[in-house]
Amino acid sequence: MNQLDKFDLAILTHLQADGRLTNAELAQRVGLSAAPCWRRVRALEAAGYILGYHAAIDRHKIGLGVLAFVRIDAEISSGARTREMEEAIRAIPEVVTCHYISGKGMFELQVVAKNLESFSQFTRRVLLNLPNVKDMHTSFSLGEVKASPVWPMPPVPTGL
Repeated sequence: MNQLDKFDLAILTHLQADGRLTNAELAQRVGLSAAPCWRRVRALEAAGYILGYHAAIDRHKIGLGVLAFVRIDAEISSGARTREMEEAIRAIPEVVTCHYISGKGMFELQVVAKNLESFSQFTRRVLLNLPNVKDMHTSFSLGEVKASPVWPMPPVPTGL
């Protein structure tokens, strides 16, 4: 799948808005019959355009009121030490996203916690004990201006 056409983009848009659509509902919305729609969805999955289907959960309703942005810098930037940090970060459920970043720091993490006290304990118990940590800076979300229902969820392009 090298090029996405208008049907592929429509399929991605509709599934991103509602991943629980039946194939018949999806086919009707994008203007295809059921069989070609199903084949296109399977091809989009196989090509890696669709990474999975998830329930969007309100973190506040499950008791995760704190969202922190944690910037971590490494002591040593060697390949082996960086991979060791990556593996350790991937294993932490409280870290919902992690990115390599430019500028000051090496990683930017989004971390969820019940409250500030639990975040503080988590920081001392887990983050500061990650392998190769040199420095750490934290900022807290004071409120969301815009958030995708499932993060990170990039917008589907509207045109070709």
